Amino acid sequence: MIEKVVEQPGGYLNMTHAKLNPSDQAAHPSRLIVALDVSSFEEMKVIVETIGENVGIYKIGHQLFTAQGPKALVYLKEQKKAVFLDAKLHEIPNSVAAAVKEAAIHGVKMITVHASGGKKMMQAAVEAAKPFPDLHILALTVVTGLSDQDLREIGFTLSHEALVVHLAKLAKESGCHGVIASPKEVQLIREQLGNDLLVVTPGVRPADAAQDDQYRIATPKQAIQNGASYIVVGRPIVKANNPAEAAKAILAEMSG
Repeated sequence: MIEKVVEQPGGYLNMTHAKLNPSDQAAHPSRLIVALDVSSFEEMKVIVETIGENVGIYKIGHQLFTAQGPKALVYLKEQKKAVFLDAKLHEIPNSVAAAVKEAAIHGVKMITVHASGGKKMMQAAVEAAKPFPDLHILALTVVTGLSDQDLREIGFTLSHEALVVHLAKLAKESGCHGVIASPKEVQLIREQLGNDLLVVTPGVRPADAAQDDQYRIATPKQAIQNGASYIVVGRPIVKANNPAEAAKAILAEMSG
């Protein structure tokens, strides 16, 4: 089963173990995650308040968390928004487990670890999350900014697609709730690993948006059709003149 986000009494979003058909509720706000790719606390507040009820989950990455720390997590929780902490943890198992516990204490709903950190590390993260049933461990396969040439330079011999599926398989075997993969690999993951994993896809751009520094991209509609559980969109929304209208347009494209 794929998990989905549903609205709970009191407004907080919570993960439930319910099967989610990719064609079901395609434009549900809970399937769109907005990446808060900003540094300023005030800019973050303006974006969240402007978007309002159109979006229920926000991703905090290295930029915002380095600048603002847990204060950003607290604010989103106060606004009754679910927090996806894109920590990309890659350390010894004990250190990763400790970080996962701290994230759980702050009410984080999703946190990322590098699948390339290996099974023991991912298993430690999953084990640390067990006392916190709302916290979901997502394993990052290959970042969308890496080209095939980049991977070869690092030393990977597998093709991009084969490496993503291999790492997703390790994540599943380690007990992770889901994986992070580009829209281009979602269908492969579904075909080879089934529907038991959440697949969260960054590198999603509206048809008329700039590619920026992403290589393996797709439109919101393509990502959903390929089987993505959630899509992550940052700059096309947060840098828009009207973030609320930009979010609405992407939701419409998801269902179109």
